[in-house]
Amino acid sequence: MKVELLAITADAERLIERAGRTCYLSSNKISDDSHKRFIRMIIKNRHHSVLEHASATFRITGGSRSFTHQIVRHRLCSFSQQSQRYVDEHGFTIVTPPAIAANKEGKKIFDELIEHAKRAYEELQAMGLRKEDARFVLPNAVESEIILSANFRELRHVFNERCSKDAQWEIRSIAIEMLKIMKENAPTVFEDFVVDESGTFASSPL
Repeated sequence: MKVELLAITADAERLIERAGRTCYLSSNKISDDSHKRFIRMIIKNRHHSVLEHASATFRITGGSRSFTHQIVRHRLCSFSQQSQRYVDEHGFTIVTPPAIAANKEGKKIFDELIEHAKRAYEELQAMGLRKEDARFVLPNAVESEIILSANFRELRHVFNERCSKDAQWEIRSIAIEMLKIMKENAPTVFEDFVVDESGTFASSPL
């Protein structure tokens, strides 16, 4: 699994301050580091709409179709995903859940199903069936690539929901990598989200 930041609003935190101060007609209070105090204030006061003026775009590879089925439920994000209709999945790679990998009998069952799916996919294509029809035998374990764009307000919501210890393991690990990237690039906006060295996540109230 790999998470890559493709784009982010330039001077995002200063832009948020500029937009937010329009609401209060307080642009005269802008200084070199005033954006930090201002952003902390608007988050504390739940004035989250101002965060929508900044956005980020991620490329996520190595996640499963199971993961992408979950992440696209965040409908305020924008997505572009690898198509199984147009992309030939011959020889596809898979994501194996750790719990299955650690279970000898479970791994055997899993591997047998994956091999059967590969053969079925190839045989259907060999019969002249289109990829758009052959793909119906592909499992959720197949790796997929997806591009995700979202404004900072929605990203806070995604992190609050998907970095939680109650989230499914795969989407949680990907969301935490996204959060780490955002903490580097917009540290004040995301400073109330905490990930310690063990990967433990402390959620932030929205």
